Amino acid sequence: MKVLITGCHGQVGRELMLLAASYDCEAVGVDRDELNITDQNAVVQAIYKYSPDAIINAAAYTAVDKAEDDVAAAQAVNATAVSYLAEACANADIPFVHISTDYIFDGRKHGDYDEYDVVSPLGVYGETKLAGEEAVQKFCKKYYILRTSWVFSAHGNNFVKTMLRLGAERDVLGVVADQYGKPTSANEIARVIYEMLTSHKQAWGLYHIAQSEVATWFGFAEAIFAEARSQGVALKLSTLNAIQTEDYPTPAKRPANSELNCDKLEQTFKLNIKPWKDSLADVIKDLNHV
Repeated sequence: MKVLITGCHGQVGRELMLLAASYDCEAVGVDRDELNITDQNAVVQAIYKYSPDAIINAAAYTAVDKAEDDVAAAQAVNATAVSYLAEACANADIPFVHISTDYIFDGRKHGDYDEYDVVSPLGVYGETKLAGEEAVQKFCKKYYILRTSWVFSAHGNNFVKTMLRLGAERDVLGVVADQYGKPTSANEIARVIYEMLTSHKQAWGLYHIAQSEVATWFGFAEAIFAEARSQGVALKLSTLNAIQTEDYPTPAKRPANSELNCDKLEQTFKLNIKPWKDSLADVIKDLNHV
């Protein structure tokens, strides 16, 4: 299978490129320099040029706070471009895999969110990602939309790398302790995508992918520092304080709870999603060897 991967230099994109051979897939990676997905003609031409058997869209505008003032850019990448990719896949009669987000929920539910829960984004990022989901469902029949959460890896910018940097620089650090979700490694997302595409089940639709065990950002930070110390990472940090969302105001509101239920994914594709703490250990080990 030949897959065209947009956003190949992002967190999930890089892992998709690295794992392709393990699934006997030929991966063609493109980023904004190779393919401007906000240009519909360029998207159509890419289909002719690469002749993929499937497209995986790992490109996204993910600057949650910046999106509040940069609405047009977020809309262009997260919604308009997705509609172009979805329509191109539909016309070529090939599957389209699109990565979405937990931020399409408002976080007011007690307990985890499944694929049938009402969506109500709190900000521009979530609104544009939801518009992208709707575009895929409008144009495609052969699609997988994967909502995920709190993505981390050894690549790019993410919470794990930020905590390790701050932990090496500061004695005291405060981290929000009243927002709940499931940390999810880019590697596990990539693995699941290939499992789905190569299963030949063609169980098209919307799924949630997040790793097991709910955490707060504070709890996630605790785990990061504990794992880093166990691997011999030098940290200056001596005190980690739990703070409230109101103590750390941001331009964009975050859902207080964005825990994703992944039963549909695991049962449909007979998958076992591994705990995020196992992936965290792998990521910190990778960072130690950079």
